[in-house]
Amino acid sequence: MEMPFHKGDPQMLGVPVFVAGSVALGLALAGYLPAGVVGGALPIILAGTGLGLLVATIWAIALGQNMVASIFGVFLGFWWSYPLLVLGLIHGWFGIPAEDVTRSVGIFLIGWLAVILMLTLGSLPLPKVYTLLLVVVDIALVLILWGTLGENADLTKAGGWAVLAFATIGGYIFVSVMFIGFGFKGLPMGKPMMRVKG
Repeated sequence: MEMPFHKGDPQMLGVPVFVAGSVALGLALAGYLPAGVVGGALPIILAGTGLGLLVATIWAIALGQNMVASIFGVFLGFWWSYPLLVLGLIHGWFGIPAEDVTRSVGIFLIGWLAVILMLTLGSLPLPKVYTLLLVVVDIALVLILWGTLGENADLTKAGGWAVLAFATIGGYIFVSVMFIGFGFKGLPMGKPMMRVKG
């Protein structure tokens, strides 16, 4: 089952900007930058990934591609709230005492994990690669949450590697979408795990 495309494909923009932000965040968390210097990923995440996903979400809505719009819109929310969280904590915008920062980051991660878990279940009628991507996002969030609350840098780094793994899956999806855009057959995406009757 291929995704329905009419008048262009919002994935042509949404997927690569998602990959760019994921690579930047994954490298920051996996230790490419010194611990605590995750701000290096923020320009890509805020200006590239966030803005690109906003355009892709509006594009998908205009085409009536509700599931595509939902996925991009959810990730837009994540990618724009993450820099706000980081910058807010660095500059003290939210008035969160130092002793409550860890749990505040935990609330952020738990909230997004809950939403992405629901999105993962909702993706079951889509080709399997989309569900796989979301499952790996769930795993990354769990590892980062566990590392944050347990103050375990190794788990946070493992979460960074999981982020790089879902960036790789996103790259596979983007190459497939590009092939389709050029009029060729897309890469194998896997049969949906759930068939929709109708």
